[in-house]
Amino acid sequence: MKTTMDAAGRLVVPKDIRRQAGLRPGMPLEIRWHDGRIEIEPARVSVTLVRKGRFVVAVPSDESSVLTTQEVEDMREAIACEHEAGL
Repeated sequence: MKTTMDAAGRLVVPKDIRRQAGLRPGMPLEIRWHDGRIEIEPARVSVTLVRKGRFVVAVPSDESSVLTTQEVEDMREAIACEHEAGL
């Protein structure tokens, strides 16, 4: 898909890509230049580890929306890929 950038440097991410990537208005994004490519992904949520009974759980440090099961699975897969790549 193609898009254009306006004079202010803004670009429109096509709807199908936003839907597939789970991008929502106002969502913080990480953007970087890597190996000749621009990469955009949802920003990681900072968390605090809290003991709840015999478990330690991650609690968002900032107010955030509730994650869907699909978002959790996508993040687990991304983290597993990073570990396999040695990142």
